[in-house]
Amino acid sequence: MAQNATGQQTVLITGGAGFIGSHLCARMLDEGHRVICLDSFLTGHRKTIEKHLDDENFTLIKADIIQLPRIEGPVDRIYNMACAASPPLYQADPVHTLMTNVIGVNNLLVLAAEKNARFLQASTSEVYGDPLVHPQSEDYWGNVSCTGPRACYDEGKRSAETLCFEYLRAGKVDTRVARLFNTYGAHMRPDDGRIVSNLICQALSGVPLTIYGSGQQTRSFCYVSDLVDGLIALMEYGVNPEVPINLGNPGEFTIMELASMVREKIPESPDLVFMPLPVDDPQRRRPDIKRARELLGWSPRIDLNTGLDKT
Repeated sequence: MAQNATGQQTVLITGGAGFIGSHLCARMLDEGHRVICLDSFLTGHRKTIEKHLDDENFTLIKADIIQLPRIEGPVDRIYNMACAASPPLYQADPVHTLMTNVIGVNNLLVLAAEKNARFLQASTSEVYGDPLVHPQSEDYWGNVSCTGPRACYDEGKRSAETLCFEYLRAGKVDTRVARLFNTYGAHMRPDDGRIVSNLICQALSGVPLTIYGSGQQTRSFCYVSDLVDGLIALMEYGVNPEVPINLGNPGEFTIMELASMVREKIPESPDLVFMPLPVDDPQRRRPDIKRARELLGWSPRIDLNTGLDKT
């Protein structure tokens, strides 16, 4: 590692102008590190990182990891947050989504090997598909369609995990894999297409709140600052876990319960409107975070009610 005598690291964050990536950039700068933010701006927004542009420790590179440019100088850590994560966005160009997780991730792993950098892959709870086991532990192999409309993302992330562990087993790169569950907070795109941003934006706009299916399907929601804590804890854990780690909030809520909480906080919210459930949409999703608690000493601190107020 090329970390200097002051403990300052050079951290490459791909997808750094995205929702979670922008929070990670801010945290790394707050901790005194040099940040290289690389983003294609296909789904990320410049405004999320604009306040850092005059910071001497911040460098912005506009690029796609599928066509990764040369990164000059030392790099100590690589956080790969690059890839559209909401269904409307990743389904808009499914081949690009898949290639981001295969060609793009391989490009970053080659870079990590060249720089002798530690690498963290942001994977997803979508690798569990529509789970038949509840809650989902990292040992569960999942119930995923490889041909459905979500497959470009789900199978792309599964392939990315495979690449990471093959590089690790070959002794080429110190890779860590975090499986992220639903995350929310500031900097979410209004058109993100996921349930928290959908309901909040609809309520604020006076548009009926859209509920897909019966609303009895469940999700778990992790506030973004808790999630960033978990990412850093995994990256800086002294021994490579050699296994994926779930990061999410184990509190489980039905979509109807979430909608009720949003309507309580925005009293003028319109009525609900029910729409058919999308194909391959999971019925239940809740992380088993025992591994994160025991290995990393990490667990989320912000409950959904508090997090919605902060959002």
